[in-house]
Amino acid sequence: MEPRFDLNANALGAKIGKRFDHTSVAIMQSGLPKSLVELVELRASQLNGCGFCVDAHAKELAAAGEPAVRINLVAAWRESTVFTEAEQAALALAEEGTRMADAHHGVSDATWALVRKHYDDDQTAALVYLVAMINAANRLLVITRTKGGSYQAGTFDAAGD
Repeated sequence: MEPRFDLNANALGAKIGKRFDHTSVAIMQSGLPKSLVELVELRASQLNGCGFCVDAHAKELAAAGEPAVRINLVAAWRESTVFTEAEQAALALAEEGTRMADAHHGVSDATWALVRKHYDDDQTAALVYLVAMINAANRLLVITRTKGGSYQAGTFDAAGD
């Protein structure tokens, strides 16, 4: 499969993408640890089958010094011992917020309670937007068949410029 369309090469696509980038910058300035943001983005991207985003977020984690065992176990985080309770709460939010169309009923009260236990109001707002934004990004890139494999760590650092 070849990529269908380059949203950034289209004037309107680039204009909308710039606003998307600004939201991502606000999330990154929220006080959430960058590693947590990348873990959440990686998990949602795995669930959505977005090769570009799985590639990007795994490489960003590796470049930031995240151990390979944690990157590799994101897909099976419930069956691992390498994530903190706070990270598990965020990963559960990512899964439940991503899988709403799979006969799930959104985010459970138990997951919400764990999120609120570990994250303040600003961090909670950032996590909710993070889950929504990575799901939107996954959909954009899956629809346009943007492939994984060529991402270079640090590319997203210029977002919002």
